[in-house]
Amino acid sequence: MPSVKGLVLFSGGLDSILVVKIFQKEQIKVTGLHFVSYFFDNREQINKLAKNLKIKLKTVDFSEEHLKIVKDPRYGYGKAVNPCIDCHILMFKKAKEIMKAEGFNFIATGEVLGERPMSQNKKALALIEKKSGLEDYLLRPLSAKLLKPTIVEKKKLVNRDNLFDISGRSRKKQLALAKKWKIKNYPMPAGGCLLTDRQFAQRFQSLLKKWPDCQGDDVLLLKIGRHFWLDDNLILVGRDKEDNQKIEKLAQKGDLLIKPKDFSGPTILVRSKTRILKESLIKV
Repeated sequence: MPSVKGLVLFSGGLDSILVVKIFQKEQIKVTGLHFVSYFFDNREQINKLAKNLKIKLKTVDFSEEHLKIVKDPRYGYGKAVNPCIDCHILMFKKAKEIMKAEGFNFIATGEVLGERPMSQNKKALALIEKKSGLEDYLLRPLSAKLLKPTIVEKKKLVNRDNLFDISGRSRKKQLALAKKWKIKNYPMPAGGCLLTDRQFAQRFQSLLKKWPDCQGDDVLLLKIGRHFWLDDNLILVGRDKEDNQKIEKLAQKGDLLIKPKDFSGPTILVRSKTRILKESLIKV
């Protein structure tokens, strides 16, 4: 039988690491697929993890497309401004393109049934699979025995007997597997997506309200400093030397940048709505 190739969405969390290990034990050739956007970018750590796991890694930056769905998600937000269902559909559509172009047999994720209330219930999992066009080719090994068998399992490309029936928010079974397989130095779950962070969500909602046409470089400003609004003008104030340096790097043509000359103090950036509208017209 020719070698089986699996494309695994690889966030670097324990769940996705376990999926890689499951397939490696099956002698399946694993390639990790990692997405980055304005709201999550952990590629340095991901590269190290992939190297340790001895898998190939593909990194896809879908920042612009992701920002569009974050502004106006078809399936709504979670507890903050996280459009998880729309986000997963977009990721899987892109993964499908790679699968077809490069001859992978299936796509897999570390999703666990019931682990996240919005995007990992049975209805949501089925919806994501259908809308991404991956029906029967999207495998969720940690919960596979609680879901209907995929074509991948029916064709014996993956042994269903070696998959799992994990569900719910408890991490006990995953931690037990990590111990059994001697997996160490894995990151603890901390919601790597900034859109799930309440404080960041408030900043982003204010930005959208003031500047519906905001661009990626505007979103990047939300990650640093103290933020103040004066009418439709955003005032960003550095809190320390690191903030000051980042603010200076993020300054664009049309911004007002204020730096202390003969004393220590915060760097201040002022960005106006006028500039945002001009940038929007340029992009159109």
